Amino acid sequence: MTQPNDPGERPARDWDLFPDEPHDQMPDDGPVAEVVSIETARAGRHPYPPAEDAPTPTDPETPTGARVLGDAVQVDQPGGERRDWWAELEGKASTRRRIVPLWLRSRTEAVHTLSWMGRHYAHVTGYQLTHTPLYAGRLAYRSPRGLVRLVGGMVRWTFDLEGEPVRVAAVQKADPEIYLKLSRQRDSRVRLRVPIALAVLITLLIVALIVTAAPTAAQWGTLAVALAALGVLGKPADRPLIERAVLASTVEKLTSDIVIRALTALSIPGITQAMSKNPKDAIRFVAPITRDGPGWRADLDLPYGVTVGDVLDKRDRLSGALRRPLGAIWPEGDSSIHEGRLILWVGDKDLSKTIVTSPLLKATIHDVFKGIPLGNDPRGRAVKVPLIQHNVLIGSLPGQGKTATVRELGAGIVLDPTTEGWFHELKGTGDLDPYEKVCHRYVSGIHDEAIAYAADSLTLLRKEVMRRAATLKTLPPDLCPDKRVTRQIADKRSLGLHPLVCIIDECQNLFAHATYGAKAGEDAEFIIKLGRALGVVLILATQRPDKDSLPTGISANVSIRYCLRVAGQIENDMILGTSAYKNGIRATVFVPEADAGTGYLVGATPMPKVVKSAYLDTPQTQLIADRAHALRKAAGTLTGHALGEGPTVTAPTHDLLADILSVVGPAEVKVWNEIVVARLAELRPEVYGPWMELEADARAAQLTTALKPHGIKTGQVWGTPETGGKGANRRGITRDDITTAITQRDGKQGSGTGS
Repeated sequence: MTQPNDPGERPARDWDLFPDEPHDQMPDDGPVAEVVSIETARAGRHPYPPAEDAPTPTDPETPTGARVLGDAVQVDQPGGERRDWWAELEGKASTRRRIVPLWLRSRTEAVHTLSWMGRHYAHVTGYQLTHTPLYAGRLAYRSPRGLVRLVGGMVRWTFDLEGEPVRVAAVQKADPEIYLKLSRQRDSRVRLRVPIALAVLITLLIVALIVTAAPTAAQWGTLAVALAALGVLGKPADRPLIERAVLASTVEKLTSDIVIRALTALSIPGITQAMSKNPKDAIRFVAPITRDGPGWRADLDLPYGVTVGDVLDKRDRLSGALRRPLGAIWPEGDSSIHEGRLILWVGDKDLSKTIVTSPLLKATIHDVFKGIPLGNDPRGRAVKVPLIQHNVLIGSLPGQGKTATVRELGAGIVLDPTTEGWFHELKGTGDLDPYEKVCHRYVSGIHDEAIAYAADSLTLLRKEVMRRAATLKTLPPDLCPDKRVTRQIADKRSLGLHPLVCIIDECQNLFAHATYGAKAGEDAEFIIKLGRALGVVLILATQRPDKDSLPTGISANVSIRYCLRVAGQIENDMILGTSAYKNGIRATVFVPEADAGTGYLVGATPMPKVVKSAYLDTPQTQLIADRAHALRKAAGTLTGHALGEGPTVTAPTHDLLADILSVVGPAEVKVWNEIVVARLAELRPEVYGPWMELEADARAAQLTTALKPHGIKTGQVWGTPETGGKGANRRGITRDDITTAITQRDGKQGSGTGS
C-alpha cells in the first residue's frame, strides 16, 4: 500500500480532475503545491457513469453555456450566484415593483383614499379651531408658573447655581485644588452673566412700561405673545396643551415577526417543517407590509406545498394567534400568481360590528347599466354588482342576510325608471312589499297560487326573450353593432328592449314544487343562457342550495354568485361554483349571526371578494320605493301590477305524462330516455326543444329529473336505436309506469273535486 508520504505518490493537481482542458504549464512530477478550488473539484465528481449517448463537446445538442467534463455535460454551473444583469435589465430575471402605489392603481380606491384624507384633515382643522379659546385659557392660566420658571432659570444661570452641587462635593472631599479651580470658573461666569442679566431685565421693564402706558393693538399682541410663551414654559409635563383631534388606534402594528409567529402557531405541517429547517426563508414576504385602508396588508409566499386553503381552514386559530377579532382577519389568495401566495389583511375594526349604509338611500335616481351598489369589502371600499349581461345567484343558510341583499339589489332596480321589475317573494313574509307599488309583476306568498304565479312569470319571460331576440336581430349594425342591449337601445321605448329584471326570493319553493318545478327550471335555464344579451336579468335567492331545489343547469350558468354562510362544502360549491371550496373560497368560515350579511362575491370583480352587504330596514326601503314611484310616474313607466292590473295566472299548457303516452305507443313496453326526449322535442319544440341541446346522458338525466315529482323511477332497459343498430341496456322508462301514474293522479283529482 502506498503511504501518504510515499514519494511514489504524486499529489493531485487540477489537471488531474480536468484532463481534457489545456494547461499553460505541465510541471514534472515533484513536490509541487497547487491550490485547487473546491467548487471546481466538486464539479468534476459524478455519482453515476456518463451515458453512452451523452452529448460530446461537438454535439449540436449540447446546451449553450454548458461545461463539458469528459463525456458528461454539467448543466448547473459553478458560481451560479453571479447575476445575469442583462436578463435583469430585460425584466426576465426579476419582477419590477410598481411605481404607482397600491391605492392609486384603482380610480375608485384612489378617490376613496383621497376623500378619506380630506375628511380626516378637515375634521382635525375644525376641531383645533373650535378649541382655540380653550387653548388660550390654558396658556393664560399657566403663564404665572411659566414666569416663575423663567425667573428661577435666569437666577440659576446668572449665579451659576447649576455648578453648586459640584463645588459642595469638592469641599466634602477636602480637595482644595479642585475647589479653587471651580470657584475661579464660577466667579468668571458670574462677572460675565450679571451685566447681561441686568440688561435683559431693564429691557423687559422698559417694554412693560411702554405696553401699559398707551396700549395699542400691536402692544396687546406683544402681550399675548409673551403670555403664550410663559404659558408654554409653565406647561405640566403630563398634560399637553393641544389635544388630539383623532385618537390614535390602539391596534398593534402588523410586522413580519407577528405574521410569522401567527402562521407558525397554526400547526400546519408544511409550515412547521419548513420553519424547523430554514426559519429565515420558510415564509418569504414579497412586498413590504403597508397600510391598506383601515388595516394592514401583508403579501407573502407560504412554504412549498402549503396553500392558502390550509390557512383559511384555520382562520379562527389565526385570529387567536394575531390577538385580533375574527371579523378583522381576512386572509385571501392570489391564484393568478400561484396557490401559495397569501394576502393577509388585518383590519383595525371588526367587520361583523360594522353596519354598511346603502348609498341608494339618498340617491334620487340610478342607472342599472352602471351596476348596483352591494356593500363594502373588509377594507371599506364600495363594491358594485354589474347587472346587465349577467344573472345573479344568492345563497345562504336562513337568517344570514340573504333577503337584505335582495332588498339592496331591488333598490337599485326600482330607482331606474327605465327598468321593469318582476319581483317574487316566495317566503310569504312580505320583505319586498314596499316595492310592490313599482313592479310590473309582484307576488308574495308560499301557497300554490303564488308558486304558480312565479312559474307563469318564467313562462312569460321565456317568450319575452324569444321576442327580444327577433327584435334585436332586425336592428341595423350602426345602432346595435354587438347584438346586445345598451343604454342607447334601452332608451328607445318603442323597441321594447328596456332592462327587465326578475327576482325570485326563496326560489327553492318554486323549483322543488311537484307540479311547477320541472317546467320552471327549464324556463329559468333558457332565460339565463339567452337573456343576458337581451336585457333580461334573473336574480335567484335560495336558502337550500341542493340539486333538487336548484337545478344544475341554473347553478352552472349563472355568472355572478354571492354566497353568505353555508353549512358545508357541497352547498358552498353549489352557489360559488365547482372547486370553489378547494380553491380557498369558503363561505363556511363565516360565524353564525356575527357575520350576518357577509359573504363571498364571485364574478362581479376580477378576483373573489368578501363583501358585507348594505342593510336597508323596512322604513328605509319604503322611502326608496316612494321615490321610485314618483320617478316612474313622472316618466310614464308604471305598468302592470303597479297600475292595478290583475294578470291571469296561466297554468302549464302541457302535461308531461300525457305527452309521453302520446309519443310512446302501446306496443312499446320499455323505451330509452333519449328516444323519448327526441320524440317530445318533435311534439312540442317550444317546451322540450332545450332538452335536445344537451348531451345524450344529460337528456336522459333531464327526463329522469322531470319524472321524479310524479313518483316515476327510470332504470336500465333493453332497446335498440331507432335508426337501427345493436341492442343495449340504457336508462329508460316503462310505459305501464306512466299509465299507472296518470290513473293515480286523475283518481286523486276526481276524489278531491267530489268532496
